Amino acid sequence: MSEQIVQQAQSINTIDTLAVVGVGLIGGSFAAALRQAGAVKRIVAAGRRSETLEQALDLGLIDEIVSYETLAAQADVIFLGTPVGAMADVLTRLLPHLKPDAILTDGGSTKQDVIETVNQVLKSRASQFVPGHPMAGSHETGPAAARANLYVNQRVMLTPLPSNKSADVDVVVALWQACGAQVVTLDPLAHDEALASVSHLPHWIAALYMAHIMQSDNPDLRLALAGSGFKDFSRIAQGSPEMWRDIFLANRDALLQDIAAFRLMMDRAEAALIDKDSSFIENLLEESSAARRSWKGFGQ
Repeated sequence: MSEQIVQQAQSINTIDTLAVVGVGLIGGSFAAALRQAGAVKRIVAAGRRSETLEQALDLGLIDEIVSYETLAAQADVIFLGTPVGAMADVLTRLLPHLKPDAILTDGGSTKQDVIETVNQVLKSRASQFVPGHPMAGSHETGPAAARANLYVNQRVMLTPLPSNKSADVDVVVALWQACGAQVVTLDPLAHDEALASVSHLPHWIAALYMAHIMQSDNPDLRLALAGSGFKDFSRIAQGSPEMWRDIFLANRDALLQDIAAFRLMMDRAEAALIDKDSSFIENLLEESSAARRSWKGFGQ
């Protein structure tokens, strides 16, 4: 399946009960945006950390904290904002209590592994799950980082299952459109390969770069002298360690391919530096600068 932008706005009936598992930045912002849009009447949540749930309740992101069992029994739409490595456990707990017409979706950064988990756990009810991934986020985490405008003019990718009902996919599309996002549908393999290059590899490099700085001689001096370039480059290294660990492992094969290709680029550039090949270095810098200037990021 090639990338397809959903141009037509989908109408939506107000959702009686939206449930969120994982009310951090992604799940909390989803809830806040839909509440602001008037697309939901009631929002409930469950999760592993009581302090996170209490904070979400205090911030008005949710109306009630419930058990996984109650959440599944009451929810018309369930959004999973958990790390991808936790989805199997969550789905296992929800499955016995799911309403027959409930729609499930997620915000996970990898899709092939999520779909495999969904098929293994939900089995005949996998058709109720519409996989998704919002291309919006921040290095900030937790309910306090959630905001209703996070998804405005941002891209959300859906990788629907062959067994999904078109009406269920339309509901998920409409919910994201109510958040202000533009929805794209594409193949899960294409999603994971592309995201390995433009999302997962940059996070990997930023994390390794910070580890390099901290393990070098005089890290305190280096950090004291760091400026805006360091700030911009290293920002994403602040992301959730648990979430990014799961992403790296889930998309391991595609990430390893990009790491190998990037290593070849590093080796060629290093050789040019050793050889004082100013022509190669200047051309590389010119091409990279032009490519970055011409990139019109979605929502920019």
